[in-house]
Amino acid sequence: MLNKKEMIKQYKQTLRPMGIYQITNKANGKIFIGASLDLPGKINSNRFQLQHGSHMNKELQADFRQFGEDAFSFEQVDTLEPKSDPQYDYHDDLAILEEMWLEKLQPYGEKGYNRKKQK
Repeated sequence: MLNKKEMIKQYKQTLRPMGIYQITNKANGKIFIGASLDLPGKINSNRFQLQHGSHMNKELQADFRQFGEDAFSFEQVDTLEPKSDPQYDYHDDLAILEEMWLEKLQPYGEKGYNRKKQK
């Protein structure tokens, strides 16, 4: 039986699903693409922020308020496979994966809620 410290250590070493998520407004077809090292946590965080009127994307927040929660879907669209090295830094891989999805879906303007990143 594991003691509490060992259980916490084991939990911290267990990787959560990481990758790309999409929030879809089913009423107008607009999408928001994001990336996270903890997809279930990030999706829950986005949903919570939208429900409480505190989401950082004001346009997405306004549409959520207008159309209601039932008009939105939250889903994982792509995941990163964990490496065998527990010290591996996934940030660069995640940024590249996000850039690929943004390029593919172009969720800007009439098509989505993302803003083009300044280069």
